[in-house]
Amino acid sequence: MRKHTNIALFVPHLGCPHRCSFCNQKSISGCAKQITPDDEGYAVETALKSGDCADAQIAFFGGSFTAIDRDYMISLLEKAHEYIKDGRVGGIRISTRPDCIDSDILTVLKQYGVTAIELGCQSMDDEVLRLNNRGHDSGAVERASKLIKAFGFELGHQMMTGLYGSTDEKDKETAEKLIALRPDTVRIYPTVVLENTELCEKYRSGQYAPQSLEEAVGLCSELLKMFNSAGIPVIRLGLHSGGNVEEGFVAGVYHPAFRELCESRIYLDKALALLKGVPEGEIEMTVSDKFVSQALGQKKSNIKKLNALGYKCRVIQDPAMKKYDVKIVPKGN
Repeated sequence: MRKHTNIALFVPHLGCPHRCSFCNQKSISGCAKQITPDDEGYAVETALKSGDCADAQIAFFGGSFTAIDRDYMISLLEKAHEYIKDGRVGGIRISTRPDCIDSDILTVLKQYGVTAIELGCQSMDDEVLRLNNRGHDSGAVERASKLIKAFGFELGHQMMTGLYGSTDEKDKETAEKLIALRPDTVRIYPTVVLENTELCEKYRSGQYAPQSLEEAVGLCSELLKMFNSAGIPVIRLGLHSGGNVEEGFVAGVYHPAFRELCESRIYLDKALALLKGVPEGEIEMTVSDKFVSQALGQKKSNIKKLNALGYKCRVIQDPAMKKYDVKIVPKGN
């Protein structure tokens, strides 16, 4: 699997046969203009000037790439393929809908050097998909995923939490069903309410209540553990900062350090579980040297919470420890 360095290009709304309840791609991508092959070339040349892109991917996000006008799609792929053929860029990554994948389109994508396909699955609960106007069912995700893997592409899944009509239990079931399909990567996006969406209307009328930050952190920390245990990397957790999301934001979970909050929760929960029955006093908490900041918590929030419970905690680094592993040793108790 390739490193996930992307030269990102956004194709907002183009190709989408449905307007999902939550979707306002102009706010998410910060882009409403239809890109051209010249725009694409400029972006790639700029990236090449900044450094080696041999492991990077030209990534088409924001719309349903395989549903856009075929000639337009091929014009973008032809431009991208110029950089793939001579090895200046490592591959092409696209994002699309599960119901816009078939053998014919995969044959075209393979011809032009596409290496990874991400499916906007969002949920594997058919009622949640219906309530949010997705226009496909969970079976479409299963069929597309199997076909993509059969063609030898890297498979990515994108899921959302806290959608209209969903629950924590349904979101965990979605994660379980996606894990069973063995994607190579996953992105998890807590639902954000954006202006000019059906979800915004439901929010303002009281029909929809978004998750609080605390609720989303609790759920997503559980999902992170599930995918980590299955050996599936979560390459994005929460919407990225910038890109005009702030401009269209109305409500929901949007935090620039959302992933760190979730990973810190994992370490705190594991520490608390290990401390059951341990008397108050000094303790050493050993974690991987790569995840010390997450173990400490944002602004040392985990250490402060442990202190409030009567534990004076010292964090020890161990390069041999795995991600999310925690060891607690009482000292002088």
